[in-house]
Amino acid sequence: MGTPQHHRWDIDTDLPTLRERIAGLAAEAGLSGHRLMDFVVAANEAVINVREHGGGAGTLELWCDDDCLTVEITDSSGTLQAHDVHRPTPEADSPRGFGLWLMGRLCDEFSISQMVGRSRVRLRMRLTPLSLPGTG
Repeated sequence: MGTPQHHRWDIDTDLPTLRERIAGLAAEAGLSGHRLMDFVVAANEAVINVREHGGGAGTLELWCDDDCLTVEITDSSGTLQAHDVHRPTPEADSPRGFGLWLMGRLCDEFSISQMVGRSRVRLRMRLTPLSLPGTG
């Protein structure tokens, strides 16, 4: 991404455009393949949570440094708390409850912080994934 850039958008009903922006900037930063798609899906889940459970309004901020791509999604209700990161695996036949669980599985880092009247989800993806032992 060359020089560090910080992007910020209000969360509205145009989710396809927001996903396109995230995907384009993530690809420009160096994510590709399944890691790119994982990042976009996780960010989309966080945005949907804002629309459905987080007061309906919020912001999305995206930036890249030398090592990671970071997206922060802030809602207007403040109901999420740090312990919500550790959700158990939802039942397979459950119609809901996969969003937070999925974010934690798709991204390298997932955290939630709470401020007065707002919650913030932070998702990070390393630009170079860590190698597993024995994989190089």
